[in-house]
Amino acid sequence: MAQHAAGSIVGYYENLLVTVKTSLKWDEGGEISEKTQAGEVLTMMEDDIYRTSTQYRLWSFTPETLASLRATTNAAAAAGVKDAYRTLKPDNEQINVSANGVGEAPVDVDCLTVEEEQKIVGYYCLQTLDFVDFCEYPTNVKATAVQYLKRFYLTNSPMTYHPKKIMPTAVYLAMKSEDNFHYVKSFAEKLPKMTTEDILAPEFLLTQGLRFTFDVRHPFHGLEGGFMELLAFTNAKGQCGPSINKSPKELREEMMALEPVPGSAKATSAKDLVARIQNAHGRAKELLKTSALLTDAYFLYTPSQIWLSTLLLADEALARFYIDSKVPTMSEMRPKLLTTLKKCAEALHSSPIAQPDKEEKKELKRIDKKLGQCPNPQKMDLVSLNQAQKRDPDHNDGNGLNESVAKKRKLERQKSTKESDDLFGPAIPDKKI
Repeated sequence: MAQHAAGSIVGYYENLLVTVKTSLKWDEGGEISEKTQAGEVLTMMEDDIYRTSTQYRLWSFTPETLASLRATTNAAAAAGVKDAYRTLKPDNEQINVSANGVGEAPVDVDCLTVEEEQKIVGYYCLQTLDFVDFCEYPTNVKATAVQYLKRFYLTNSPMTYHPKKIMPTAVYLAMKSEDNFHYVKSFAEKLPKMTTEDILAPEFLLTQGLRFTFDVRHPFHGLEGGFMELLAFTNAKGQCGPSINKSPKELREEMMALEPVPGSAKATSAKDLVARIQNAHGRAKELLKTSALLTDAYFLYTPSQIWLSTLLLADEALARFYIDSKVPTMSEMRPKLLTTLKKCAEALHSSPIAQPDKEEKKELKRIDKKLGQCPNPQKMDLVSLNQAQKRDPDHNDGNGLNESVAKKRKLERQKSTKESDDLFGPAIPDKKI
């Protein structure tokens, strides 16, 4: 979470809501200090709104915490798989007898490693992007579905729940969350060999894995806001940040003097600047739709840091100009901001490519084959598990009603029937006339 706090004074200026209409004063730390009529000083950080979100409170991590969480999930899932196979193994197979007649313990199941789990989940994130594009759903549905999948597999393992079964449900839930609802029947028709039950069965399981938090804060709106601000600078209408005393014309002149992107000519007019900004915007947006979704950026950085990092990769000179127009050079927050953006940009730059090469495909096939040999047998049929959960929500092992609970319910039904007979009398017997 430390990285979320660093360098957050850029972005969301428009989101600040000041309820008392008095004089405002911005300081170098990016805060608003407000004196009320009673003389009480109130302070509001520009990222206070984001800090109240579930994304910041529940889904923000440091790299170390994220790695530890995945390792814990992998270890728990591996232990669960081995216990499940040990339970299902016939008694006469508990001990293997070698050629010399010496009893040996059964061979352990070869479970996935943390790295292999991440690769297989990453592959199904790619599949999610392709599927949503095929269905022509909006970008926000695509981005939310991928984040649902990544969040779910922070505390659940592919060995427990195969991503192939969770992915369609993640897309369907993202459609509802992003106000792009389709009937489940029409949605299921887009998926061969899948029924509506296959899509709905894991839905409650998925919402549990998401900790019942469906809001995902994406960086797309921030990029569009920065894009409009940069366009305003070209018309000498842009405004700089607090504590920066530069006129709109001075800012436009500084923009004209920026070093050009390698392979392009230096801007000599406002039209050239607009073309440069549009090109940078296009490249940054493409990074947000691919690299930002496929990496751990959402877990490690704020939305404003993510979109600024994509702009830094698309056009570094333009990104630094934008930061200079918002953050004072002598601000103590500036070095932290730049360091955080560079780390985020490096993470985005190292993201997996959208189309795996021959070697990557070979590795994914190996992992998928290994996953087929180490699934948790008690969690494979999600439709049956869902039906058992509906019949008995208090029974959590997923194997249906146990004998004691079934007997208890039978006795309760019999008691209820007897009480109704006592109140209204027994049923009228049929008499032959």
